Amino acid sequence: MQQVSNNQKCFTMDTENKNQIKSYLTFKLGNEEFAAHVSKVLNILEMTPITKVPKAPDYLKGVINLRGAVLPVIDTRIKFGMPETEYTNNTCIIVLDIDVDGESVHVGAIVDSVQAVLEIDNSQIMPLPTLGSRYKSEFIIGMAKVEERFIIILNMDAIFSVDEITSIVDSNQSVAEGTDAQQ
Repeated sequence: MQQVSNNQKCFTMDTENKNQIKSYLTFKLGNEEFAAHVSKVLNILEMTPITKVPKAPDYLKGVINLRGAVLPVIDTRIKFGMPETEYTNNTCIIVLDIDVDGESVHVGAIVDSVQAVLEIDNSQIMPLPTLGSRYKSEFIIGMAKVEERFIIILNMDAIFSVDEITSIVDSNQSVAEGTDAQQ
């Protein structure tokens, strides 16, 4: 079982209960709509100044202070091989809980806009077409057709390789140690 806390409320959610939830947070990157299972979403934040991390991968924009903790923030557009764009009033950071080899890692993902929370039944999720996909199929669960539009359902745990998460965590620790040294 995994202990999850949300502000003042605490509850326990095991894997079986997570799999029964059919809610997904949808968000846009350019003209495309993506979805992440709500069990992976911890918070949605307005854009805030991001502190750059030296020698970080190009998709790692830097870190922010989230309630006293250092949160690495990635640009989802860059991670998905899309061009960077100017941030707008709709641009936000989705705080995700990524599972890496059984360890929980929190990462902020910059998206163009958050759309809605939708109920998507497993029977609505179709396999990804094999031709012409510009996204890596290993981090896509499938596609769902909702109200005449297609939504790409993501496996948030598979988007980052173990090496990438290790790089993010290492950058995060060096920033945290630098902060500690300054105090």
